Amino acid sequence: MHTVVERELELNLVLSPERGIPVPARLVYRTDDPYAVHITFHIGSDTPVNWTFARELLVEGVFRPCGHGDVRIWPTKIDGRTVLCVALSSPDGDALLEAPCAAVSAWLERTLRIVPPGTESEQLGLDDGLAALLAPTPADDLWLRAPWPSDESVDDEA
Repeated sequence: MHTVVERELELNLVLSPERGIPVPARLVYRTDDPYAVHITFHIGSDTPVNWTFARELLVEGVFRPCGHGDVRIWPTKIDGRTVLCVALSSPDGDALLEAPCAAVSAWLERTLRIVPPGTESEQLGLDDGLAALLAPTPADDLWLRAPWPSDESVDDEA
């Protein structure tokens, strides 16, 4: 059985230094995808916008600027409160979002209690799956038996 940790929150989509619009979002962490975090943005269109990136990136971004390319995250202060800036870049465009750092940190803390850093691979069951895949079956005996006589057979004509 897999665990899901969700959090609804409101982000601020930065349109200019003076102007932003609220964007409802949902943070999702699933133990069956232990390395990733999923963010769904409800931007008023028929279909929500989904982003997936490394949980480790979000964990680091709470403390210091990190990431490059499509996802960059850094903490900053705005009007005396700490916010988490999330810059997203795609072929469809770029977006700068501000998230309440306390809410994101609390949600992240819940995910880290459920799957501590460094234990993610245990959630995937790779060892069990590999062992099951490599376990011998009764049919293997047929394949492992040589279909022809051994070269070591004794020749009576010597």
